[in-house]
Amino acid sequence: MKRPKLKKASKRMTCHKRYKIQKKVREHHRKLRKEAKKRGRKKPRKDPGVPNSAPFKEALLREAELRKQRLEELKQQQKLDRQKEQEKKRKLEINPGVKPSNLEPVKEEFGHGRAKDKPKSGKQNPKKLYCQELKKVIEASDVVLEVLDARDPLGCRCPQVEEAIIQDGQKKLVLVLNKSDLVPKENLENWLNYLKKELPTVVFRASTNKDKGKIIKHLKVRKRAPFKSEVCVGKDSLWKLLRGFQEACGKAIQVGVIGFPNVGKSSIINNLKQERICNVGISMGLTRCMHVVPLDKQITVLDSPSLIVSPLNSASALALRSPASIEVVKPVEAASAILAQADARQVVLKFTVPDFKNPVEFFTSLAQRRGLHRKGGSPNLEGAAKLMWSEWTGASLGYYCHPPTSWTPSPHFNEGILTNVKQDLNLDELEKNNAHSIRTIRGPRLASSILFQSSGLTNGIIEEKDVPEELPKQKEKQQEEGENYSDLDSDQESVEEAAGEKSLDMSGAEEAWEALPEESQADEFAHSYISDKMTEEEDDAYDFSTDYV
Repeated sequence: MKRPKLKKASKRMTCHKRYKIQKKVREHHRKLRKEAKKRGRKKPRKDPGVPNSAPFKEALLREAELRKQRLEELKQQQKLDRQKEQEKKRKLEINPGVKPSNLEPVKEEFGHGRAKDKPKSGKQNPKKLYCQELKKVIEASDVVLEVLDARDPLGCRCPQVEEAIIQDGQKKLVLVLNKSDLVPKENLENWLNYLKKELPTVVFRASTNKDKGKIIKHLKVRKRAPFKSEVCVGKDSLWKLLRGFQEACGKAIQVGVIGFPNVGKSSIINNLKQERICNVGISMGLTRCMHVVPLDKQITVLDSPSLIVSPLNSASALALRSPASIEVVKPVEAASAILAQADARQVVLKFTVPDFKNPVEFFTSLAQRRGLHRKGGSPNLEGAAKLMWSEWTGASLGYYCHPPTSWTPSPHFNEGILTNVKQDLNLDELEKNNAHSIRTIRGPRLASSILFQSSGLTNGIIEEKDVPEELPKQKEKQQEEGENYSDLDSDQESVEEAAGEKSLDMSGAEEAWEALPEESQADEFAHSYISDKMTEEEDDAYDFSTDYV
């Protein structure tokens, strides 16, 4: 009933009427389910196949058939290999005195000549393949974009790769500050002023649009405008910079995109192309080979695998830059190293936990706060460490580093090289575009961000001979899991080098932590406490989503 002097009628109703409506709805749904059960499942639609009007139909069908045969052959080969391994183990159990070398000729008979080819592709270290692909990208590029995480720009720079790019004097090196919305504006401006003294720097913020397929270019009038956090910032300035260099050269150019894991290389390419053409996901190291993406007739982008981190870096650098998944990396060791470099007071406010004296107390409080428990009610320290590590390497946590107080050029740069790198690039227009991008970005407040102490430049590996060899346990694990072959696209993560674990008492770890100064607490605790192996059941997997890779 419409009441007087009111524009809209009241939507209130009696409880009797509301319950009656709910009952009718339940009965209706029950009736629909009953009818659907009687009808049964619908017959799946038949694949129409390739239409006759499609060009190169015969070639497509032939290629599909070859791919199917190749998969069948690989399955059969894996089955034969498993059988041979089982036979080898049985013979060793029956005859302990028989050496493994006596059984090798038997392998070749079962494989019919194919057993020799498999180890070359299956046992090859994937990190060496990454180095090969990275060299291809650097050699083929006229302009190289080194993508940096704005939260720790100095830690994302690799001096070995920069030196390899500029040594011939013909290539241009440009820095791209991605994830610029995760740091305060004041800090972003300070880093821009520091980096542009050395190399051209572009402020960028990749779009976080979750829609599959093409990214929306123009919005209809009826649809509401997207949030600022969903809009790509810095794309126009990067486009203008590349277009100006291409016009100055007078020829088509190739642009290589390099960087450490999870800095957003593939996301930048997707935003430039306006299409989700490169794989992005929560795991590090999804890009495994050079990927050619033509932006237009004159500019082509080359996506590259992640840079390989040298094991000689600090513990915090290895934790933040190693291309490993959450399941592979030692979570408590990595999280402890990161925690020691962060401001403890701001960490307490960010994660809403009580004050702590060492990482054990922090992980215990975080596990209780987030409800992470093992059987028996004990806090899951490893699960809490995974949670913190994934948030720190993801694209949601806001932290920042202060740039060095005084600017000093890198050892591999000199005035002549810097002048040559900046030649044919419109730096005045780039500076105006960067200023506009900073005004557009809506960064977090300084009080809500965590201050992080950067460990400086991160050393990388670009030569195959410098890649450390895999340990025997790691090779056996890869063989058991059936290592993917080079001709198949695989999403398995590369396994990090296994380190020896030693037992340690919890009280000893706390005493060692208190005795050390703050600067060295991370490394000491990472090598002491984490060696304590937990034998309980593994915790549930957590889904930490991000668009940056």
